[in-house]
Amino acid sequence: MCGRFALAATSKELAQHFNLKRKVSIAPRYNIAPSQQIVIIRSGANEYTTAAVRWGLIPHWSKDEKVGYKLINARAESVHEKPAFCEAFKHRRCLVPATGFYEWKQDGKRKQPYFVKMKNGRLFAMAGIWESWQSPKGETVESCSIITTNANTIVAKLHDRMPVILPKDCYGLWLDPARGGFPFPEYMRPYDPFKMTAYPVSTMVNNVKNEGEGCIRKIEG
Repeated sequence: MCGRFALAATSKELAQHFNLKRKVSIAPRYNIAPSQQIVIIRSGANEYTTAAVRWGLIPHWSKDEKVGYKLINARAESVHEKPAFCEAFKHRRCLVPATGFYEWKQDGKRKQPYFVKMKNGRLFAMAGIWESWQSPKGETVESCSIITTNANTIVAKLHDRMPVILPKDCYGLWLDPARGGFPFPEYMRPYDPFKMTAYPVSTMVNNVKNEGEGCIRKIEG
């Protein structure tokens, strides 16, 4: 699964990586958790645009926003057919920028957090879907889920699932609303493990209130 991640990038890096035409202002974040606002990239009028949405998808037909706490991830194998996700998968796909994500390995009676990232330390994009929901009070809430697949050999030492990480050359295809019925099987597989690394980090990441570079700093395992 993907239950915590980091986006430690500058606005310039984000704009360059996703070829954004409009200026976006972000601050590095090292401990992003479900229900928080996250940055997504989606298709706009002849350009990619950014949006801040809640992590934890709320289906448009839901009567209660609390369902979003259970829908932070969508399985690649069933995202196209599950009632909570299928509409968004067909019409509202997005990219979720990240510089790494966390998984926890059982170590005796405790769980040791690990940070998983690209070996080159660069930005990458997780596959996501987004939705717009109207609350009973008339408030519009946009939210999203991150799509997961089987773990590669790096992540499998920590967990059996990992986020779907998309190659940069397929961003346009993934965001193209005209490809709504395409199942994208070639992209729903584990990312190349030879391009990734994982290392143990401080348990400070366990508390969502903790922020800063200390969350991703390597410790002796």
